[in-house]
Amino acid sequence: MLTPLSWLKDFTPLETDPTDPEGLSALREVLDSLGLVVESLERVGAGLDGVVLARVLEIREIPGADRIRQVVADRGDGTPLEIVCGATNYVLGDVVPLAPVGVELPGGMRIERRKMRGVDSNGMLCSGRELGLSEDAAGLMILASPGEGELPAGMELGRALADHLGIVPDAVFDIAVEPNRPDCLSIVGIARDLAAKLRLPFFVPEPVVEASGPPAGELASLASVGPPGCDLLVAKVLTGVTPTPSPPLVQRRLTLSGVRPINSVVDASNYVMVELGQPTHPYDLDRLGGSGIAVRYARPGETLVTLDGTEHRLGLGTGPTGEVSEVEELVITDALDELVGLAGVMGGATSGIEASTGRVLLEVAHFDSVLVGRAAARHGLRTEASLRFWRGTDPDGAARAADRFAELVVDAARDAGVALPVVAPGPLVEDQRTGPRPRITLRTARLNALLGTELGAPEIAGYLAPIGFRSEPDGEDLVVTVPSFRPDTSREVDLIEEVARHHGYRAIARTERRSPSVGRRSERQEFRRRVHGLLSGVDADEAWTSSIVAPELEATVGPAGDPVELLNPVVAGETVLRTRLLGGLLGALRHNESHRNGEIRLFEVGHVFSAAGADERPQEREEAGVLLAAPGDDALVAAGVLARITEGLGIARDAYVLDEGPDAAAPGLRGLHPSRRSLVFDRRGDPRRRRLVGALGEVDPEVVAALGLQARRIGWIALDLDALFALARRSIRARPVSRFPSADVDLAFVVEEGTPAAEVRQTLVRAGGELAESVELVDVYRGPSVPEGTRSLTFRVRFCAPDRTLEVDELTAARSACVALVEERLPARLRS
Repeated sequence: MLTPLSWLKDFTPLETDPTDPEGLSALREVLDSLGLVVESLERVGAGLDGVVLARVLEIREIPGADRIRQVVADRGDGTPLEIVCGATNYVLGDVVPLAPVGVELPGGMRIERRKMRGVDSNGMLCSGRELGLSEDAAGLMILASPGEGELPAGMELGRALADHLGIVPDAVFDIAVEPNRPDCLSIVGIARDLAAKLRLPFFVPEPVVEASGPPAGELASLASVGPPGCDLLVAKVLTGVTPTPSPPLVQRRLTLSGVRPINSVVDASNYVMVELGQPTHPYDLDRLGGSGIAVRYARPGETLVTLDGTEHRLGLGTGPTGEVSEVEELVITDALDELVGLAGVMGGATSGIEASTGRVLLEVAHFDSVLVGRAAARHGLRTEASLRFWRGTDPDGAARAADRFAELVVDAARDAGVALPVVAPGPLVEDQRTGPRPRITLRTARLNALLGTELGAPEIAGYLAPIGFRSEPDGEDLVVTVPSFRPDTSREVDLIEEVARHHGYRAIARTERRSPSVGRRSERQEFRRRVHGLLSGVDADEAWTSSIVAPELEATVGPAGDPVELLNPVVAGETVLRTRLLGGLLGALRHNESHRNGEIRLFEVGHVFSAAGADERPQEREEAGVLLAAPGDDALVAAGVLARITEGLGIARDAYVLDEGPDAAAPGLRGLHPSRRSLVFDRRGDPRRRRLVGALGEVDPEVVAALGLQARRIGWIALDLDALFALARRSIRARPVSRFPSADVDLAFVVEEGTPAAEVRQTLVRAGGELAESVELVDVYRGPSVPEGTRSLTFRVRFCAPDRTLEVDELTAARSACVALVEERLPARLRS
């Protein structure tokens, strides 16, 4: 929030000089210590010497130029100046800032006489940004638009701009206001915090409004839908209004706060919003049907054209799966039930303030924050008003905001020398609030335990009182009444945070944690890191894919359970939590293929989800997935990668087994090739109840085609990290590396097509015992030399002893043992 220092001084006597860098830096530190972090600090109001008021007398086209025009400007000395200007937002008679030749602007630009497209330019007509007065660089800074008429009272051509605007040096703090500080979306809220911290007086002057004429109830009507949509609605009526330019001080402060001045009525509404944090909305009473307003819920499908000229369909929203459904949206209507605004967000185009407006009805309300926030997001209307309603406004401040608006409109008319508006006596009020203000018990012992302090109840109350929290003693504790402007405060810990802010975090002594495990990773975390390293070691790149996916993608790859549906999805169409990593990694592969980078290997370690279990909560587990799409990758390569991973984790060769299991339609096998897939089971325990560790194989060609991927074999490995961790914890971590030579023996077996290669490998591992250092599948053959319905699998067994060189007899015996066990346990025979 852009916060001018001069505006803060209206409510607390800050001694900081805007020209003193050290003083500004000290005030910035105070704001930072309060949690009101200053993102930037800008000193303004200097460097305007020589910039004067000038009037546009003529606008001429320049031959051959389509982006610049020649302007003849009058600065009141009888010598019109010809100036080349690139802006287009002005008309004849407008009064604008003029920087003559020789003037140096705040940004360091020195104005020189120039020739552009053969035309002399004797100065520069300036925008707000060029003068350092605002961020508006879209066009010139328009000070008045009298057309061919007389200049407004008090406006004199040639007068210094700084004098006309009442500009004095100032400083603007750009403060990041967090969601839990709705009170600080206002100048008053920030000033209150500063005054409390610096032990300075704080005061909010009461608006001075003289009412006369018929009461508001005779001029307008009011109606509210009531809780929970709108529990407070206040209306103020002003007659005899003449919209004029606002006084220079109001324009200056609005500009410094990032708000463009428009006219005295609209500016008064914006000024109140920035100053008090209460959005208000002025309506042209003569354009309101039935001379009144009402609040109700939108009817599904009705339309409203807002002030920005955009048409919106109300009362309808998009559901989790893309269906259109009815939603609750608050709207403002006139007394004849015609839409005139989207409550808390933006007014309609039919009843806005115009130059001809003579009667004004001001609406001030307390709307439900959730309804306003959702409506703003649904229609893409993130306005300053909707932000404040979404964070929470002060219902007790609505009447003050209405009076302050009226005071500003009257002051603007007085400054402009026009007839003063008449403020109708008595605001119209629809107040349906119920219940007292929240009261919270604050335990001093709890506060001191959390903060590490030794504060007593009087000291705590002393910190809370200046920021609006009233405290009553309750033994050694306090019962605290929450002020209406702090809707964010609902728990004891919220109060403790307020005390900590004003006591000062730097005043709280540091205490060392005594836990011996500070900074250490757990065994599970270390294991996870090792898995990452091993996956990187198989020449795979780590990928990150979203855990929220489209249900169509899950259906394509085959979900590993019932997906969890989201009630409020972030992206339309992506409405379920993933049940496995396969879909996301295939999507990443598709993206890479579209960028001619499809020959890759990817891995991801992430959480997958399934629908509610016995405890009625979605089930969540962590999974590692490896997608092998490089040339030559297939199920055989996937089996080799799995072996490298398990060996790297120190998992014994006989600790797990590859098998399709009792159910060939198991969730882990979905989306994989029917004859090139296998589950990975923990070998321990009853074979019928073995723990599932993961799955491996090749992606089903039908899935590859459905996703539009290049037709080829794609290897896949999925591992449940919890099951893998349990497997690794009970396995041998490491064994000594033999210093003696090894010997490789190739064994080719003829097996039936249905016999998994992994089962043959496991049998060889068991037969080889401690002498079998590794067993690797090196060849698969189908052809004339083997019977139909069978295939030949060639394994390379590496034999090595830890303490000696193996003799020929030992190698022969080991080879014979491997052949005998395979032929005994499997339908296999050694190929001759």
